[in-house]
Amino acid sequence: MTSQRVLDWLLEPDAPSVRYLTLKRLLGRSESDPEVREAKRAIPRVGWVAEALARRHPAGWWERDGKPMYPKYTGTHWQLLALSDLAATREIPEVEASCELWMARSPLKGGGVGGMSGGNGHHCYTGNMARALLRMGYEEDPRVREALRWLVVTANPRGGWSCFSWGDKPSPGRSLDAWEGLSAFAAYPREKWNASMQACVERAAEFYLERELHRQGSRYAPWYRFHWPVHYYYDLLVGLDVLTELGYGADRRLRYAIDHLKRKRRSDGRWALEAVHPDVDAGRRAWYRAHPKDRPTPLTFEPARRPSKMVTLRALTVLSRVP
Repeated sequence: MTSQRVLDWLLEPDAPSVRYLTLKRLLGRSESDPEVREAKRAIPRVGWVAEALARRHPAGWWERDGKPMYPKYTGTHWQLLALSDLAATREIPEVEASCELWMARSPLKGGGVGGMSGGNGHHCYTGNMARALLRMGYEEDPRVREALRWLVVTANPRGGWSCFSWGDKPSPGRSLDAWEGLSAFAAYPREKWNASMQACVERAAEFYLERELHRQGSRYAPWYRFHWPVHYYYDLLVGLDVLTELGYGADRRLRYAIDHLKRKRRSDGRWALEAVHPDVDAGRRAWYRAHPKDRPTPLTFEPARRPSKMVTLRALTVLSRVP
């Protein structure tokens, strides 16, 4: 499959979200382009977004009302994260109604959105939610701007975040797993950043770059496989997508991850969806076997171990940002 044939595959009309994003990201088309406008109009009518909206309760939630994070990974929180990846925005009335419900169910103590138990912020939840809402058209919403401010003041002073810190104090630790805060700033227009945001992003990016996106303790196999939806999990493609979107594509410390990405490319020019989440290590798999009722339900749009339009689109987007 030649490069043009890969593009033709990504541009197929039965997946208008991928078609729209391919036209924008890989072909550089503007919003006013007739093909872009046509693909955008089709997003809520055809394909994965239409299927997700068909599963939505008329009141705005998925699976059950209440806490948006449950059940994993088919509840409201996870569905909206995936829809934001698929270029669904608040221009779609059902999406806007569900986003408003999501924000109402996730107030951040002191104002803003991204709060969980008692309104306490959690870096993974708040960062994911802020990124999705920004992509969906909420960049001027004061609730989202407050969530970004919270991410700045609760970052580790040396840069980055920890998945396991709560509340309003600076994160005592930091982990490559806690990528969601950085991804929120990647989705926020640069011209709207203040000096505190700029410094926070630079420190966090340096934390990832000095570890070459993968060096933290022992080798963790799921980080080297590619997934989508990613939920709150990390892998090398997640790291590459965030860091190159932030403008670090030329940094030599990305070389290991970029070489890994290139090696994963199939002979036909595409990339596979290697696993669906929860894709965990052997210890966690054993725990799930012993506690089957606690195992999350995967949210899937494409079959695993097959060529993936979303993984291929994300991989080609990353490579387009690398000199």
